[in-house]
Amino acid sequence: MKITQGKIARAQRVVIYGVESVGKTTLAANSPRPIFLDVEGGTNHLDVPRADIGSWQELTDAVAECHRLDYSTVVIDSIDWAERLCIEQFLKDAKKESIESIPYGKGWVQVAERMSRFLTSLDGLIEAGKNVILIGHSQVKRVEPPDLMSAYDRYELKLAKQTAPLVKEWADELWFAQFKTKLIESDNGKTKATGGKIRVLLTTHSAAFDAKTRSGLEEELPMEWASVSRIFAGKRSNPLPKSIFEEQIGEHEADVNAFLTAREVIRSGQTWRDAKPDYLARIGQRTEQFLRTVSEWLRSRQEAA
Repeated sequence: MKITQGKIARAQRVVIYGVESVGKTTLAANSPRPIFLDVEGGTNHLDVPRADIGSWQELTDAVAECHRLDYSTVVIDSIDWAERLCIEQFLKDAKKESIESIPYGKGWVQVAERMSRFLTSLDGLIEAGKNVILIGHSQVKRVEPPDLMSAYDRYELKLAKQTAPLVKEWADELWFAQFKTKLIESDNGKTKATGGKIRVLLTTHSAAFDAKTRSGLEEELPMEWASVSRIFAGKRSNPLPKSIFEEQIGEHEADVNAFLTAREVIRSGQTWRDAKPDYLARIGQRTEQFLRTVSEWLRSRQEAA
């Protein structure tokens, strides 16, 4: 028996999940030399290496091929869409129309077994020194802990109940991404939410969401790559711009988003963070001038109205 002591540096297994349009994919794009296995078309707004994935076989083949490619991080976007492909392949193999047609939940158990083998194949990338990041969506679920009197809602990974625990156990880091809000009491005594513009990563489990960190990260971090970069091996070439506009844009964010949408820089429902990196780099060099342009555009629109 060989006994060793001390920390062992290796590639990271990371799951980033959260609410829609919070910037999960953009954050992962800043990882060291990433390649995206794009299952849901979520990288169209980013200038990143990608492989479009349309079937479970394509996904498993792509993971195998990543062993020989010169990338430091493999990003799967998203793990819940990957699970959909797994279910489709399982139903095809089982010659079934619906997974619910398989009695006693055995269909879901078999899908979870396939997902478990898939996670094991991702461990092969970890052993090869490549970081693996899984992007995921969140869902709100009602939970009824046996030691509490009443149930409550919490955010969880948008995966089948048989698959979600496997993904959470597999991950070294499970980060929940959300818009930070505050509750304030108005003059009439009612409580309302305010804020909702600052994006944060939450790394520690709470009653409201699943999260964990094995790297000792702070419980709450700004949603910027600089917040988490120290735990990753490798270096990123051509790094994307950091969120240097956060303080400068501040309360003008809604106007900036409207301006960029009108100019077709971003799509409806996106924010300035979803703009292409080269565009962000250009306006980052002249932020004050850019904000004046936005202000003039807004004023002319109001006058026209």
